[in-house]
Amino acid sequence: MYFVHPQIEKKKILKSFSCFFQKTNLKEIKEKLAPFFPEKELYFVDMARTAFRIIVEKLNLRNSQILMPAFICDVFYPILKEYNIKPIFLDIDLKTFHIKLEKIKDKISENTKAILICHTFGLPMDIDNLFFELKTSNIFVIEDAAHAFFAKYKNSFVGNFGTVSFFSLYKQFPMARGGLLVCPKDWKVNLRESKFNLRDFISFLNSISSFAFLFKKFGQKIAPRMMRGEKKKEFLAINNVSLNLFSLFLNDFEKNLEKRKNLALFYQESLKELGFEVQEEEGNIFCYLSALVPKNLEGKRDKIVKELQKRRIFCTRIWKDPIILNKKAQNYWKINPKDYPNTLEAAKRIINFPLQSHYHQEDIKKIIFVLKKILNFLK
Repeated sequence: MYFVHPQIEKKKILKSFSCFFQKTNLKEIKEKLAPFFPEKELYFVDMARTAFRIIVEKLNLRNSQILMPAFICDVFYPILKEYNIKPIFLDIDLKTFHIKLEKIKDKISENTKAILICHTFGLPMDIDNLFFELKTSNIFVIEDAAHAFFAKYKNSFVGNFGTVSFFSLYKQFPMARGGLLVCPKDWKVNLRESKFNLRDFISFLNSISSFAFLFKKFGQKIAPRMMRGEKKKEFLAINNVSLNLFSLFLNDFEKNLEKRKNLALFYQESLKELGFEVQEEEGNIFCYLSALVPKNLEGKRDKIVKELQKRRIFCTRIWKDPIILNKKAQNYWKINPKDYPNTLEAAKRIINFPLQSHYHQEDIKKIIFVLKKILNFLK
């Protein structure tokens, strides 16, 4: 069985359960990360969206405009609406899935206070050209590094380039939940303590392949209800169990990063032979192995995903419903999706393939073999 979301190797499962009973050493974890984020303060929050809400308040973005990608999660919609922030969307480049930098100048107005850039799926933005386009403006740069923990741009870790940044740790680590706010040293943030709950336990079990399979088969209707029911407005800290899990897997993550990259490049070459279009590779740490299905199979993308699932290869279609396709957002901001043709195309063609650091080339070959058979059947 193969899954996109982070999975715990069999040999680490028992050790991961010890995280439920360990004492958490937040100071030690921060000291371990300090060299990666020099001159920055670190706050571990329950979710990345909490970090974004803190950023909105600290930068006083209420009642302003913010530039942001059209190809991004609609989790931002309720937050932007709550603070009366008008998003000015930018279409993306289909080779990187990043915003078209040359369009930034035309979008900035006197009400624009910030730009949200996204290191999409683990590929760092072109930081030099970003700041070249922003050189005559005086707006805040917010790095959405949700997919890009330990990604580098020219030997510097992402999260250090903008005014402030945030990460979604559970997208890259097999932990129940967790986000990271990387901010200026003079920021003081009060976080309310949070407890490990049932939703967290289920998320933890979802990192173990046998349970993940059961959840995929029987729990797809339950999970969204749990997620909707737990959304709170308080600024919550990460719970101790999740932080312990992060600490446990942190060393392995850094150690295995080069192996993961090499596997991803092998994966990409195999996908390109089948007609898929893949994301650029330089600096990419491949939080997701993301690709666009061949254009002649665009209408069959969902069928491909379902056929792979029947064979226990669980791909995803992350951002198949980006914020500009959210009906509430469309009505509220009068969005015309046709203004963002590349975003629409990416949403229709995107597939995120399973890639874990403990995979071997043989695992990739198995997935490609099955995929090839499905494509031949659908043509």
